[in-house]
Amino acid sequence: MIKKILSICVLLCGLCAGVKAEEAPIDQLKAFLKASASFSADFKQVTLNKAGQASQTSTGQFYLRRPGKFRWNYQKPFAQEIVSNAGKVWFYDADLEQVTVKQLDDSLGSTPALLLTGQVDLDEKFVLEEQGNDDDLNWIRLSPKNEESGFKYILIGLNHGQLGGMELSDNFGQLTRIYFSNIKLNPALNDGLFNFTPPKNADVFEN
Repeated sequence: MIKKILSICVLLCGLCAGVKAEEAPIDQLKAFLKASASFSADFKQVTLNKAGQASQTSTGQFYLRRPGKFRWNYQKPFAQEIVSNAGKVWFYDADLEQVTVKQLDDSLGSTPALLLTGQVDLDEKFVLEEQGNDDDLNWIRLSPKNEESGFKYILIGLNHGQLGGMELSDNFGQLTRIYFSNIKLNPALNDGLFNFTPPKNADVFEN
């Protein structure tokens, strides 16, 4: 589960600046990858089981600054923080009083984890297919070429050259969908947002 959340986190690291709406969706996505900017939004994350039923819904705030810095503040139903900076990612579960630390490096390159940081060749790692327009979003399907990636596909929806939604399907039949609202492109974000110090009472596990 941690690996899947990490993948979702960094998927967004290049989706920060608008592109020309008349460009083809795949060209829009590639233009995103070249952008250096910041991004903030409220989010709703829905996980669906094999039967297509929502098994969990989470809400909170997301902050991003390229390259490689992001923070997810989960507020409901459980308080969690996911923070990336200086090549590491911290996962903090307030209820469990537990912190897990992972390296953000090329060992994750076969998953979506490094996809939108600009460190992965999109055409080398994924098969890109335009999926048409649905709910006013132009969808692009990214299928990993590495069969051990843990993902069947990723869908990214663009709305007039801006991020609109995402869907990830793993090899266990689960779907994760993310919806964004109150989107701000290129906001000024304080460096402190991307710093994390484990609470004194928390157990820390580093991989």
